[in-house]
Amino acid sequence: MAKVKLKLKTHKGAAKRFKLTAGGKILRGHAFARHILTSKPSKRKRKLDQVTAVASSDLHHVRAMLPYGR
Repeated sequence: MAKVKLKLKTHKGAAKRFKLTAGGKILRGHAFARHILTSKPSKRKRKLDQVTAVASSDLHHVRAMLPYGR
């Protein structure tokens, strides 16, 4: 009897929020940058607009949701 390799489903919410680089890193956007911006300093708003790498403590969770990345 042949073994059947099951396909894993990509978590579509995660796929829209994270980007995988060619080097294997996972990038994410920042929270707190969508509304109530008038009370935040311009410097903070600029920093929130940049992408950053996912923390090492969260990597295994994100990788599980994106099984077919690099």
